[in-house]
Amino acid sequence: MRRMISFILAFIMLCGLSGCGGNTEEPAATGGSAAITDALGREVLVPETVERIVVLGNAPRMAVYLGLDGLVAGYSGMSGGDISPLTGYAYVTKDAWADKSVVGTDSSGNTSYNSEEIILTGADVIFCTATADVADRLQRETGIPCVALEQGTLFGEDFERSLGIMAAVCGVGERAEAIFDYVGECFGELAGLTAGIPEAGRRTVLSAAATFRGAHGIEGIRVNDPVMQSINALNLADADADSGVKDSYTVDKEQILAWNPEYIFLDSGGVSLVRRDYAEHPEFYAALDAFEDGHIYQYPSSTSYYDNMEISLANCYFVGSVLYPEAFAGVDFEAKAGEIFDFFLGEPDYAEVLAEFGAYYGTVDLENE
Repeated sequence: MRRMISFILAFIMLCGLSGCGGNTEEPAATGGSAAITDALGREVLVPETVERIVVLGNAPRMAVYLGLDGLVAGYSGMSGGDISPLTGYAYVTKDAWADKSVVGTDSSGNTSYNSEEIILTGADVIFCTATADVADRLQRETGIPCVALEQGTLFGEDFERSLGIMAAVCGVGERAEAIFDYVGECFGELAGLTAGIPEAGRRTVLSAAATFRGAHGIEGIRVNDPVMQSINALNLADADADSGVKDSYTVDKEQILAWNPEYIFLDSGGVSLVRRDYAEHPEFYAALDAFEDGHIYQYPSSTSYYDNMEISLANCYFVGSVLYPEAFAGVDFEAKAGEIFDFFLGEPDYAEVLAEFGAYYGTVDLENE
């Protein structure tokens, strides 16, 4: 995958910004600007030098990952007082962005951007993860080039394509390559650590209390979970999920009893709902092997104003260390988590910040808070 993404990035940088053939047609501009084809197939004229950007949708997160947070002049999302550590990119920039313009919102699918506020930022380029009509309107109303990116599936090629486009426009291709390399190396390491585990030794798990369209109790289930897939765990929900379900859905608790997984991992954001449910229905939990064996764990919710790549990647190592302690004996989880948070957020002690917020890594004792 990394080679393919590297090719995409190189192609974008060479063809999009130099005006060669391929996805772009003839060079569409001269005098300090060039044409690039964005994620929606729109040809956009962008400056050859970008010093100020507005980032909308999931683009603020991408900008932070690429080290472009210092270029941000305006963004969509939450103001400083509403930001939790679970939204890592926003939390680490809340002081630096305190005087930046919040130019709109896109929470829960409610897309509303203020073109006048965007103009006042003096941005050279707008990056958005919106539809073509929204991108066209913003460009028309502001007179600022608007480059559309894909929202991005966690660890998916669409996310990497968008990082590549933003990196090409802003001249930070090496950082994008470093991200692709780092994620690839981590998944390679995780696969290597678990490759020798026989089928009979693979643990059965459930990703529960999943965060999607808000917090859920134990009945909120995550399927096709890259965290579980990365360490070859058997997510029991995968086999029974409706073919139309891509990532998360809710199930009846009777189904959870039928699955009866050996291990249950909860999103930290849903733990309070699980505790409340336990207080009302202790008999349900007592019937679960994971409860009886003390194998209910929590990790920080990875979904907070879209998906946090750094939290999910650290979660992979945590789950692996819990399920297969012998295979992960050579991995210092705390050190690895610190490395991941440092790489993406520049904060090696970010796990401590999360823990202080209640989003710690560890067991969940439902009987004693």
